[in-house]
Amino acid sequence: MKKLYIRLLALSLGLFVALQPTSAQILPDAYFNIDWQFGAPATNDFSDKASGWGMNFEGGYFLTDAITIGGFISFQTNFKKLPRETLQFSDGSALTTSQKHALFHLPFGVAGRYNWFKESVFQPYAGLKLGASYAEISSYYYIYKQYKDTWGFYMQPEVGVSIFPRPDMRFGLHAALYYSYSTNSGDLLTYSLNGLSNFGFRVGISF
Repeated sequence: MKKLYIRLLALSLGLFVALQPTSAQILPDAYFNIDWQFGAPATNDFSDKASGWGMNFEGGYFLTDAITIGGFISFQTNFKKLPRETLQFSDGSALTTSQKHALFHLPFGVAGRYNWFKESVFQPYAGLKLGASYAEISSYYYIYKQYKDTWGFYMQPEVGVSIFPRPDMRFGLHAALYYSYSTNSGDLLTYSLNGLSNFGFRVGISF
């Protein structure tokens, strides 16, 4: 996971360098964000520890000075360590072990925004993301891993701001606060997942 995170970060920086010269020329009405993401589960007991193992990629087009439409993809992994315990299964068997739970969440879809002050240094917005949500819930114990894949519907309102020291260059910083909910559900061992809710924030680059 650490190597994957570093590779994605390096790829993001390379993509930023590659697109920056063209964003102001070929795509003057487009925007792109690459963010590090921190997420804290709100209603998920399976893997409920806040984590900074996340990133967000988003791009869109200004239909007007105020309204944008585009797409996004993001990922977030949260963990939870469980002490040694005995799990009783419905078939009469039992398992005594300590565990580490992991929840990998990957939503993607469409993103819309209402923006203010497009030509200023500080450009706040309110946005809504809708799409599909893939999640893998996993339990690691001893040398074993058990997991389940789930799919659901994803919804995420957010508020944020892009900061451009020189708005004509459209190169600056991005920050956002968000709440997300998805309908992913599934059972693993003796644990159940019924929907995913997260609060979090993002910081990154905008161009």
